[in-house]
Amino acid sequence: MPFTLPSRTPTGPRRRSLLTGAAGVGAALLAGCSAPDSSSESATKGSPSAADRARARAARDSERLAERYAAVLAAHPALAARLSPLRAEVVRHAQAFGGGKRASASPSPSAAPSTAASAPPSAAPSSDVPVAEKDALAELAAAERELADRRTKALLEVPGELARLLASVAAAGAVHVFLLTEGEK
Repeated sequence: MPFTLPSRTPTGPRRRSLLTGAAGVGAALLAGCSAPDSSSESATKGSPSAADRARARAARDSERLAERYAAVLAAHPALAARLSPLRAEVVRHAQAFGGGKRASASPSPSAAPSTAASAPPSAAPSSDVPVAEKDALAELAAAERELADRRTKALLEVPGELARLLASVAAAGAVHVFLLTEGEK
């Protein structure tokens, strides 16, 4: 008895019709995701967008953190080799967000020890820095951790490119936490 193949008539929709339908749905989705029309744009012309506000907030947060690093460096010059690269990275983060003016205007780590040594103790810019190096490092690590957590939560509220930048900087902050706390183990 000869072997015969079954009939190849399609029982469902053809591949071509599925692809055509998917392309139509994709085009409709893209149209829905396009830029807002000019009427809604003109209504918000004077106010910054949520992304602009998030970017400015991230820049300010990085600037404050860089200032905190500078204060710890001024109070604990022996930590310069360990903290200077981390502070430099935080300054670059502020610049990536469009800030960095305040952070880079802070005393440089190399100038910080001489400033702290020449100023009277009551006028030292690092008066709120813990006296013990271990405590100062723990405080910096806590600040880095809190900021990285806040940036991670903000990822859902910002558009793609800014979300990627926030994610990258939050990851760098998590690495800074590790580097600041690795001596405790």
